[in-house]
Amino acid sequence: MTSKTALIGLLFGAAALTACTTVDPYTGMPVRNNTGTGALSGAGVGAVLGYLTNTNSGEQGRKNALIGAGIGALAGGAVGNYMDRQQADFRRSLEGSGVMVRRNGDQIVLVMPSDVTFAVDRSDVQPQFTRVLDDVARTLNAYPQTTIDVVGHADSSGPDAYNQTLSERRASAVASYLVGNGRVLGDRVFVAGQGERQPMATNDTPEGRAQNRRVEITLRPVT
Repeated sequence: MTSKTALIGLLFGAAALTACTTVDPYTGMPVRNNTGTGALSGAGVGAVLGYLTNTNSGEQGRKNALIGAGIGALAGGAVGNYMDRQQADFRRSLEGSGVMVRRNGDQIVLVMPSDVTFAVDRSDVQPQFTRVLDDVARTLNAYPQTTIDVVGHADSSGPDAYNQTLSERRASAVASYLVGNGRVLGDRVFVAGQGERQPMATNDTPEGRAQNRRVEITLRPVT
């Protein structure tokens, strides 16, 4: 099965496979998946979690798949310059969109808050958000030597288990849009949900809870 066929099966297949657990080696996050190609179904919509293709059962598998696709690794001083240029392009393309572009060493984090992403208690991408994701996809394709981690977050309203599932579904919706119609190579993408475990603001105010309801995309150089 090709990577493309596997990805299409993941995103649109009706069958749900038996779930197990994998761990993102960078963040240490446990993620439910099915040997790297998991499908979590609920409320009529499937959430794709873990590494998105059959070839990517782990971080090394993801890197191997990228190399196999002709995407070379970065080395030495080229890493910082590559990420600098990518950060600058994201800042230009996302100016005024409401998406925050943050830098953490050689990593770039795109923080997509709830007011530009999803309606309250929903996981379907809002129409105005697709335009933002199109801009994100164009920049991602201009810099193929990065891996892409899409992680959903929730506030503390409601039960923990519900918030976990909602964060997973939102991350899955973003990842599915990015790889849909060949926008972004699926071999680059890892998908997870963190529920309410990583707030960026207080959950005691409406404003803080709004900040905590977000999707983050973390980009790391392939080295």
